[in-house]
Amino acid sequence: MPNDSLFENIKHTNEIGQEYWKARELFKALDYIKWDKFLNVINKAKEACKNSGFEVLDHFPRVEKLIDLPKGAKRDVGDLHLTRYACYLIVQNANPSKEIVALGQTYFAIQTRKQEIQEDEFNKLGSEDAKRIFLRKEMAEHNKKLADAAKQAGVILPQEYAIFQNHGYMGLYNEMGAKEIHKKKGLKKSENILDHMGSTELAANLFRATQTEEKLKRDNVKGKANANKTHYEVGKKVRKTIEELGGTMPEDLPTAESIKKLETKKEPEILPEKSKKRKS
Repeated sequence: MPNDSLFENIKHTNEIGQEYWKARELFKALDYIKWDKFLNVINKAKEACKNSGFEVLDHFPRVEKLIDLPKGAKRDVGDLHLTRYACYLIVQNANPSKEIVALGQTYFAIQTRKQEIQEDEFNKLGSEDAKRIFLRKEMAEHNKKLADAAKQAGVILPQEYAIFQNHGYMGLYNEMGAKEIHKKKGLKKSENILDHMGSTELAANLFRATQTEEKLKRDNVKGKANANKTHYEVGKKVRKTIEELGGTMPEDLPTAESIKKLETKKEPEILPEKSKKRKS
């Protein structure tokens, strides 16, 4: 039986971290045979998008897709890079009798809502300290998932995982490993690098971790060397994106007060919304 991983496996991420799905891949995933019939579904989804007050081109941008023809010629058959919301509208307008469509409706509805909740919760945090605490907890959670993905790739022993993690840092921090970052940031050997990052640096590392996890799974990476290479390349790409956007390189961002100290303060203004509710 198909499962949610089918839609995760065909998810892509562009240069600035935005996720998208290719229409021609979704077409196959939803078990459609004729592209023209799927285009009808897409057109209905576009109409729903427009009626909801959103800009269609923001969610259904057309991209070039070339196919090979005889004698070396090529033809552009076109494709679409769909946002999560666009996919949600498509599955809502697709053939509901298909089991995979029903699964897609559940998947994109849940994931779209999750994203809305996470963004809303983060935006409510307000202070830099609250954002740091929130992102550090997200980082801890996703590092567990990254470790699981690395284990599936063949990174088993603790020392192997340390090397694997170092490759991610080296890609993101311009060839600097954990030891070099500690020195650059003025941290003691016993201090955790992540605990002394500001929200911007934590966000960059969170993106590195989540994208490496997804790439290891999506590409079915096998072998320690390949896993290390994947982590390094993802880190490097995140760094390149920061550079292209004119951001400060992570190694040049200031060292922040330990998050552990912030958490012990327990001041309402720096605690995430969920923590406040539990204490009231």
